[in-house]
Amino acid sequence: MSYEYARIRLKPGLNIICGPNGSGKSSILLGISVALGQVYTERSRRLSDLIRHGKDTARVSLIFDNKVKDGKRPIPIGRSDTFMLSRYIKSDGSYWYEADYREISKNEVVRLLERFGIHPDNLLIIMHQGMIEEFATMSPQEKLKMVEESVGFREYRERVADAEAKLAGLISEESSLIQILDTAGQTLDYWKSVYDKYLLKKNLMERKNYLEREYIWAQALKHERTLESLKSKLAHHEKVLEDLKKEIEKVENSAKKTQQNLSSFQTQLRKLYFSLLRLEREKASGEVWVKASNELQNQLFKAEESLQNLLIQLPIEMNKDIQNLISQFKYTAGLMSEKIEEFKRKSIELDKEIMEHQAELNNVEKKIEFEIDKYASNRVEEAILNFKKKTIEHEIKGIKKSISDVESALAQLSPDLERAAPRIETERSATEITEEIKLINTHLESLGDVPENAVELYENYSKNYEELKLKLQLVSENKQRVLKELEERRRVWRDAIKRLLDEVNPRYQAILSKINAKGYVRLINDEDIENAGLELLVGFRGAPTIVLDAYTQSGGERSASIMAFLLSLQQLIVSPFRAVDEFDVHMDPRNREAMFQMILSHVKELGETQYILITPSQLAFINENVNVIIVQNEHGRSEVKEVKGER
Repeated sequence: MSYEYARIRLKPGLNIICGPNGSGKSSILLGISVALGQVYTERSRRLSDLIRHGKDTARVSLIFDNKVKDGKRPIPIGRSDTFMLSRYIKSDGSYWYEADYREISKNEVVRLLERFGIHPDNLLIIMHQGMIEEFATMSPQEKLKMVEESVGFREYRERVADAEAKLAGLISEESSLIQILDTAGQTLDYWKSVYDKYLLKKNLMERKNYLEREYIWAQALKHERTLESLKSKLAHHEKVLEDLKKEIEKVENSAKKTQQNLSSFQTQLRKLYFSLLRLEREKASGEVWVKASNELQNQLFKAEESLQNLLIQLPIEMNKDIQNLISQFKYTAGLMSEKIEEFKRKSIELDKEIMEHQAELNNVEKKIEFEIDKYASNRVEEAILNFKKKTIEHEIKGIKKSISDVESALAQLSPDLERAAPRIETERSATEITEEIKLINTHLESLGDVPENAVELYENYSKNYEELKLKLQLVSENKQRVLKELEERRRVWRDAIKRLLDEVNPRYQAILSKINAKGYVRLINDEDIENAGLELLVGFRGAPTIVLDAYTQSGGERSASIMAFLLSLQQLIVSPFRAVDEFDVHMDPRNREAMFQMILSHVKELGETQYILITPSQLAFINENVNVIIVQNEHGRSEVKEVKGER
């Protein structure tokens, strides 16, 4: 609304923005609030109305100090020592955010600011023009919630609310479960009686079925005992026959293996003969070569000796050729000596191999003799076993004939036996069994009809009933646990608020005393967190303390009381940024001066926390620790004309 463009440097500590009415002071704080995420402002219900007349877009950018502290940056998504958060507003009502020129969502902005306790809609953090009166009209409950949010206690309230919601749900669930369990119990009792009747009928039917089967098997027992004896005898003979077959197969396999061994040993014998022959030939050939080499070597020695004698007689100019020839004879003789020695060593190895081959030949010949004897023995044993096999097969044929005769006697009972399976052993007569069946039939007629699914229905209802009982028990236990948890969370909340007031009240009273007033802050309805509230009580110029409201005190008294409360909270407020616009409008000069001095005193104590104080009043003091920003309006445009108090 007021600015075409402005860049304003805010410093740690107190920043006072001053200038005449209508100069654009409040627009600075309004711009900061909008950039921090505020949707509705005291100037307009629509953000698009904040755009300067004749323009399509408005932008506010906040530059945050993001230098590394304790090894990390306060805003992790920022990569440099400064972090810029911008909000753009279009005349069509649309808007968006940018973080270091990258678009981000409103939720991301809210989460980012909440990490530092910055809540732009909280009057105790940012109090726009005219909002001191608004704070005075707030209900005690709203005041308390605002204080909780500003000092970081909102979590205590949320935890209590979570526990209360959980408890309400558990109480409702418990009541419903009790009603459902009562209905389920009545239904279960009915199906229990039906179930008991079903079990009795089932037992009688099972007994009757058993007796009918027992009656059939009692008639067949005599034939079956005879058949069992014959089958036992048959099984024994078949076992003997099976063993004979295995023995015959074993002997046949042994004979076949013996034949294979004989063939293998004969092949091995031939290979050994040929190998021995090759070794002996190689040895003989070597011996002939050694003999010839020895003779040649002797001739070389004689020739060398002759050349040595000739060397003495010949002229000196021919000595060189003779010497070369002698050297060649010596070299050749040396090579032949090495070859002869090499063969001698090899001859020893050949002798060893020949002896090993001869020993192996003898061993193979003995194995062949053993396998021949074994093969003959296998054939004799095979003939004996085949004779025994034929004898057993004849006996088995006779037993099978006897079994066939007994099975023919049981043929007429076969269909009944199939229906009466499995087998029942009994010593009772058929007459005894028939009498018991008659008694059971009489009892069954007295029971009447019973639903076939009685078991399934009873089990389902019983299971459902037990599950409901268990669920009710768990819900009751959870309810008791949540009750304890709720009381503990309420106690923690009450203790936190009381400790807060114990710390705030002395400061609040001290500040009021500087403006000839007294008062205190109290918590009301502390047993009911939803109705609990915060009341400011104040009395000026000796008057008794009464609750601060929008009607009893004058405008100046309300402003002074609320500023005193706000100052008493400063050391506890979490947000590193706070602002108040035109707090002193209704104050008299004396209270305004006293309040300014107290603001300077409190701000100095809080170090790096950043404050903005907006006032249209003239500043009657100079303090080097205060950053003074002067705003003026020229030709319909607000401009920051001068900044004083820079350090």
